[in-house]
Amino acid sequence: MDLDLFLHQLHFHSDQVNPGDWEIDWEDGPLPFKVYRGLPEFPLPHRVPLSSKGESGSCTTNLSALGAFLWCSYGLTQFSQTALTAGEESVETIQSLRRFAPSGGGLYPNELYIYLKVEELPDGIYHYDAAHHRLLLLREGNFDSYLNRALGNRANLSDGFGAIMITTMFWKNFFKYHNFSYRLQGLDAGALIAQILEAGRSLGYQPRVHFQFLDRAVNHLLGLDDGEESIYAVVPLSRKKELPIERGVVVKQSAEDLCAELPALKTSYVQRSENVKEYPQIIEVNQSSMMESTETFSTLKKGQRKKENRPGITLPEGEKLNTSNYEVFRNRHSPEMDFIPEKINAEKLAALLQHACGSFTCPTGLEEAGDPASRLSVCGCFYQVEGIDDGAYRYDHLSHSLVKVKAGDFRADLQAGMNMDYVHFHQIPICLHIAGDRSFYRKEFRHRGYRMLHMEAGMLMQRLLLSASALGMNGHPLLGFDVNYCDSLYNLKATDQTTLIQIPVGCYRPKSRLTGGMHM
Repeated sequence: MDLDLFLHQLHFHSDQVNPGDWEIDWEDGPLPFKVYRGLPEFPLPHRVPLSSKGESGSCTTNLSALGAFLWCSYGLTQFSQTALTAGEESVETIQSLRRFAPSGGGLYPNELYIYLKVEELPDGIYHYDAAHHRLLLLREGNFDSYLNRALGNRANLSDGFGAIMITTMFWKNFFKYHNFSYRLQGLDAGALIAQILEAGRSLGYQPRVHFQFLDRAVNHLLGLDDGEESIYAVVPLSRKKELPIERGVVVKQSAEDLCAELPALKTSYVQRSENVKEYPQIIEVNQSSMMESTETFSTLKKGQRKKENRPGITLPEGEKLNTSNYEVFRNRHSPEMDFIPEKINAEKLAALLQHACGSFTCPTGLEEAGDPASRLSVCGCFYQVEGIDDGAYRYDHLSHSLVKVKAGDFRADLQAGMNMDYVHFHQIPICLHIAGDRSFYRKEFRHRGYRMLHMEAGMLMQRLLLSASALGMNGHPLLGFDVNYCDSLYNLKATDQTTLIQIPVGCYRPKSRLTGGMHM
């Protein structure tokens, strides 16, 4: 398979990567969470505190704090039941389990594994069982040296208390989206990473994100079959303000040599599906994305974007927001058709953009290119935002200003570009678009760059969604849109960028569904 062509079509002509006769077998769908069998269990407290800092203000890593951190990051937070009428007498109900991080179709293809060194638990590798809010021990022992070398000796794990490892189970959303699932998987992982960072910040933890590591070595540590599930990101955790990073030349290490140090781990888990279909393209692109030696680690070079010679509109200083907050987490949801046409002023738009982009500074091991906000662009179509003329704009986070690209009302065109009517664009004053490198970092990271770019976009997406929630609004991430139209609208080819995700943002009415919180 030509992987370059596959990734190009996946982004610019997504209808060409899925078969036209693909049918979703809902009755045989997988569980939205992984449930291991026969592993040592360590239940986490079900009463989740809203803060896990001690009286002195220093963070704690006891079971109560860890339980709060994991639940706020990726726990089951809400049971929802929605009634759909299919006629005067026919009513169909849809039930779903929700989490604070968004996921395409509510399928949550990611899983969380955590390496822990805390007093109340044996040192070792655990799986976070979201279904039962507990930790399951996979391997007991100290793995500082193993993980340090898998990360190219860029993270001194001996100074931290553990690390989160985020994986993707391919079948969990392939069963619905076929090959299009690969595009969703990177964005979902990025949104989860951003949620982990926010949850950790609220508890005083200091995480750092790694996108480069020896994939097979980490998969081997977790006991994963990379034809079913594979590592996407590693997030070391520390109580210190900055986890020390070893800089300079990366020590040569191969995945094969690391794997030889540990015995294979055999486990059993439940996934429910009886007929798991093959996904050879997903496996092939994942295999091609793996790093077999630390010698292949790279960085992005700082590049100068092409600037438009147009004056910017300086935005007012935005309201200071706190998005590391339980209420903000709880209030965030995707309104779908429940947006309402309420005007937004420039101050609220300014606060949304300033907080999401201005504080998006988490290092991802690509330091030469600066923070992720310097590599991504936020564009937007605004309609009846007080103080801002209707039109398409590019946001410059360094000067906190808007550069007008094109004047007009583009809501009808945005609606026409959707493959399904998930939202009603005429009810929405703000439609944001995150754009990134048009080549998907291919020169520096080959096929791995595609998922790295989408994880960064997913991180910024979640920042925008939480910022909207803090302002009493909400956003709805959308992928089924016309990428080529949006690229043309913002003239993104001129800056070698392309649209990665579309996020309508606005006010909304309460959704007509029964919901129940899943914490005490």
